[in-house]
Amino acid sequence: MVKIAPSILAGDFLHLEKDIRMLNEHADLLHFDVMDGSLVPNLSFGFPIMDAVAPIAEIPMDVHLMIVNPDKYIERFAKAGASYISFHLEAADLAGKGVSEYVSLIHESGARAGLAINPDIPVERLFPYIEEVDFFLVMSVFAGFGGQRFIEDSIERIAVLKAEMDRRGVCKDIEVDGGVSSSNARVLSEAGATILVAGSSVFKAEDPAMAIAEMRV
Repeated sequence: MVKIAPSILAGDFLHLEKDIRMLNEHADLLHFDVMDGSLVPNLSFGFPIMDAVAPIAEIPMDVHLMIVNPDKYIERFAKAGASYISFHLEAADLAGKGVSEYVSLIHESGARAGLAINPDIPVERLFPYIEEVDFFLVMSVFAGFGGQRFIEDSIERIAVLKAEMDRRGVCKDIEVDGGVSSSNARVLSEAGATILVAGSSVFKAEDPAMAIAEMRV
């Protein structure tokens, strides 16, 4: 069964505690989209939200760093309570640094390390890191804004990554983020996705708990 990781970016920030307590009961992970306005064209939130949520979070916190120079902040996010930390391959490219350097920092901080890519990055670029990282995050929209339409090609990209892992006899989580809902949860799972990030489809639903349940396949 896939894990569901609702993105609190789509939550009600005036009543965030209520949302978190609901997710504690019905979800598997709390997903935090951290954006800096540089790597992606939007700003979100940082440590104050993490610090506020951590005391009441009963499920692991999954931090998606859509920022330049993630190495400056990895340790701080881990100390704030992140169990999963992913960064973008594009960020490493821009900094001229090796992916392994960031992965080592995440592991040294005690968190699971994830490598993310946008839809315009060939999924094959993840292959060199299959043995090294703990999970991959395949964006099914372009990172930066919630509520975007799901990019159908993402299904094949996930399947290609899963096939390469199978060929090597490696089992790692594949997380997918962007436009995920009950309408595509099954096909994503069948392609190889094991963690589904969902924002609008959960928090804009009349019954968010039911929306989460309907994505479990």
